[in-house]
Amino acid sequence: MARILTVGAAQLGPIQKAEPRSVAVGRMVHLMERAHRRGVELLVFPELALTTFFPRHYHEDIAEADVWFESAMPSNETAPLFAAARQYGIGFHLGYAEMAHEPAPGGGTRKRRFNTAILVNPEGDILLKYRKVHLPGHAEYRPERKVQHLEKRYFEVGDLGFPVVRAPMGGLPGVNMGMMICNDRRWPESWRVLGLQQVELVMLGYNTPSLNMEAAGFEAHHLRVFHSHLSIQAGAYQNSCFAVGTAKAGTEDGHELFGHSIIVNPQGEIVAQATSWDDELITADCDLDTCTLGRTTIFAFDQHRRPEAYARITEQVGSVAPPEWRK
Repeated sequence: MARILTVGAAQLGPIQKAEPRSVAVGRMVHLMERAHRRGVELLVFPELALTTFFPRHYHEDIAEADVWFESAMPSNETAPLFAAARQYGIGFHLGYAEMAHEPAPGGGTRKRRFNTAILVNPEGDILLKYRKVHLPGHAEYRPERKVQHLEKRYFEVGDLGFPVVRAPMGGLPGVNMGMMICNDRRWPESWRVLGLQQVELVMLGYNTPSLNMEAAGFEAHHLRVFHSHLSIQAGAYQNSCFAVGTAKAGTEDGHELFGHSIIVNPQGEIVAQATSWDDELITADCDLDTCTLGRTTIFAFDQHRRPEAYARITEQVGSVAPPEWRK
């Protein structure tokens, strides 16, 4: 009998800076209702789904940005999401800004800020937490930029690695599920670490602008969506898994996010795609048994991987030019 999990990508239209969390949560609950009517068992919301993409806004005092962070999950503001999940029997993935109070090296506690995603089952239990590893952007205000991208200012590099959990979901007794966030999708190492844990479903949220103003000719406007999809399709194919990439979309605080949420199968094919810049639900029936073909043939890691040849990947950070050839 096929192991089918019905998944949904719950794309969100823009969330403006002045809008409270209750607005975003209300929209997400409505998408969850629609997902229930379509038979969705696991719903994926975007990165930083509760607020505007605040790293585009500069706070000289970082503490002023605390308003964008969640110090508990669930919280009073997010409780309706957990209640809806229990009501409709749907698991969900949620991206948000996490304020963690953790032990300090010298004693006491310290604030730590992360770009975080959680996976929640239909009973409201948090099955898995992931903190974004590949933070793009910069840490200090740059007056020459038209738009700031201050993820390195507001977030620490994630410290949980790329975990995979095997847990019941939908009608299945066990599904291997993992997560990444936005820029992580562009790094093949992210996918491979999940693939080495036999991940069957990768969930990722993103808030990606339609223009990369700092890359000029390297990434023209028409290549933005192509590069996003290319990264997700290649990752799913090369690691024999399904992927749900869920975006924010539309004009947020005067800046355009390109949307184009997708669901991808283990062959790297897009099986569902959002076509609007608004709240939109796309769904797919994922036969998880189709992950087996790739990982037992061309990507049979136990037979074909050669870690002894890959040392440079973990030993080196920046690229290094090779020595010049001499006769």
